[in-house]
Amino acid sequence: MLMSVLWFLISTVSAYLIGSFPTSFLMARSLKGIDIRQVGSGNAGATNVLRAVGKLPALVTLIIDVLKGIFVVTIAANIFYPHIENLDYDFYRSFMGLAAVCGHIWPVWLNFRGGKGVATTLGVAIGLAPVVLLPSLVIWIIIFFTTNYVSLASILALIAFPVIAIAFSQPIYLILVSTVICSISIFKHRENIRRLIKGQENKTIIFKSSEPPTES
Repeated sequence: MLMSVLWFLISTVSAYLIGSFPTSFLMARSLKGIDIRQVGSGNAGATNVLRAVGKLPALVTLIIDVLKGIFVVTIAANIFYPHIENLDYDFYRSFMGLAAVCGHIWPVWLNFRGGKGVATTLGVAIGLAPVVLLPSLVIWIIIFFTTNYVSLASILALIAFPVIAIAFSQPIYLILVSTVICSISIFKHRENIRRLIKGQENKTIIFKSSEPPTES
């Protein structure tokens, strides 16, 4: 029993450390020599990388941050779970996902100043409940492409996820863990919410329309 508890602690710390890999910070530092937390919105996430560094670095950042969540709830969970006794496998995976998201939001490497957890939450959801994730992604896409607000799309998709999980009769532990994860991420969006209310939130335009040059 003691060894089982020890393995559980080791796996939780491992999930946190994987989630805390500072993708956006390293991307901005290596390509532009800047601290991503000191430019733009100050958020260590893919959207701020898009604004401060460029589209391709932002895409790479997004993919890696998503993969962190997928890796933790699939490969890492499968490595550690055989050493853990008397714990439901799916609950264990969900808890590991929570640890990974917490790592992304509060990374030890960046003095606990990380991103808002959306990309890693997406990866966790892909690994745990893709059937629930799909409607949430549809909501994100609709909101983003009608408003160009990444924050608003993310907030509404995060709110929708636990609701959809309930509607799809998902296990109670998935509903509870997803509620905790989404609540933490929404809390991290509190400044965005204030700016949205004041009409001061920055829009993100991915596909800019090209205008023909005017004659001089």
